[in-house]
Amino acid sequence: MTLLDAPARAGRRQWIGLAVLVLPVLLISVDLHVLSYALPFISASLAPSSSQLLWIIDIYPFMLAGLLLPMGTLGDRIGRRRLLMIGAAAFGAASVIAAFSSDAGMLIATRALLGVGGATLMPSTLSLIRNMFHDDGQRRVAIAIWTAAFAGGAMLGPLMGGALLEHFWWGSVFLVNLPVMAILLVAAPLLLPESRDPRPGRFDLLSVTLSLAAILPTIYGVQHIAQEGLGWPPVLAIVGGLALGAAFIRRQRTVPDPMLDVTLFRSSAFTAAIGANTLGVFAMVGSSLFTTQYLQMVMGARPFVAGLYALPSAGMAVLSAALAPVLVRRIPPGLVVCVGLLIGAGGFALLAQLDPSATAMPLIAGIMLMAGGVTLVLTVSSDLIIATAPPERAGSVAGLSQVATEFGGALGISILGSIGMAVYRGHLADQWPEDLPSQSAETARETLGAALEVARHTPEPTGQALADAAREAFTQGQHYAMITAAAGLCLMAILAPMLLRAVRRSGQHAR
Repeated sequence: MTLLDAPARAGRRQWIGLAVLVLPVLLISVDLHVLSYALPFISASLAPSSSQLLWIIDIYPFMLAGLLLPMGTLGDRIGRRRLLMIGAAAFGAASVIAAFSSDAGMLIATRALLGVGGATLMPSTLSLIRNMFHDDGQRRVAIAIWTAAFAGGAMLGPLMGGALLEHFWWGSVFLVNLPVMAILLVAAPLLLPESRDPRPGRFDLLSVTLSLAAILPTIYGVQHIAQEGLGWPPVLAIVGGLALGAAFIRRQRTVPDPMLDVTLFRSSAFTAAIGANTLGVFAMVGSSLFTTQYLQMVMGARPFVAGLYALPSAGMAVLSAALAPVLVRRIPPGLVVCVGLLIGAGGFALLAQLDPSATAMPLIAGIMLMAGGVTLVLTVSSDLIIATAPPERAGSVAGLSQVATEFGGALGISILGSIGMAVYRGHLADQWPEDLPSQSAETARETLGAALEVARHTPEPTGQALADAAREAFTQGQHYAMITAAAGLCLMAILAPMLLRAVRRSGQHAR
């Protein structure tokens, strides 16, 4: 390649624009994790039914996952900056309404609107990066910063939630969105270039319908198996979703202007990057289901203190994302992904050793290794995914990348959560006090939180014995879930160098 052929390098305006793009990514990541700390306060204020409480939790990721791919494709057609600004306005408006919701139904509806807004923001940011940074090295750095923001938000969400809830009412976790959305609406027209597919073709409404009809029931089924166990409704939802997904793929192969370019999966680099991305999020999100409960209900930490324990891992995630572009210039990306997966597996192996009497240090060390290793994988795989895409289709490919992320998170909660819950219930049934009433025992089997609540209202020494048994049973379930996550990462670590062997350090990706 000659100097005349080299892609133009980004200047100061593009890097300042990247700072603007990072804001919504950080915020969406925080929003995905902050609500869990507000649920007890929402329950006390709005008194939702158990079904409504599940929908308050689920509707946001459902809408986010279902609309990511269609919104990424829409951005390719109407303009990614325009879609980003529309989404920012919708996200800000929905945040205000959510903060002042007067009943559970209103909060569910506004959480759905937040999901719609979030689905416009994520693929828009990644596709704009693809079109702002044409130089391989600069693009890797930009995506590393983007990934660090997403990973950092996941770690900082609990800290922010704990701090807000110790001083303000539950609606404050939504109002923090407003300043960020306001900055984005003002700065985007000044700093971000508009980009779109110059030949977008026809917008296929049937493909959009099929993608929604495939993704929503599949995510629903996976999450409800984790929450309620195996049952016909979630299993049928998954089977139906997969069948519609197959119909969606067939249509993409035949229509002249597909929403998803399925030929991208002929590239081993693209397929392996999607797989590594999904598995990394699977392990990270699934583990957070256990570590947050362990901190608060086994160690007894307050929400804000529990959030403080996440700070070292947030720092490790940022450091790991910063190192990724440096490493792939010197080491084949397949080997970098392999090392990141093994580091993450080491963190999960350490988390598997925790018991009810453990100190905070093994937990912090385990989360740091997990966050550092998985963030390294996500940074490299995100660059491989977006670099493989033609610039004019960056929006749809960015949407696909985020759909893989959402599926990974849902599968992590479902599979790891189901393993942990099965072990918890089996172990608790063997350990609870013999004089515990049968109704109380049945309630205690549901969750660790339910068991501790039963123990609190049970006379001593039975109550204390139940609490000890429940904490021991939970850590046993955590042990098996973390071992499963570590095994999955080790398996992918074996495959990654082989699948990515054609990807060279120069950033030229095999197709």
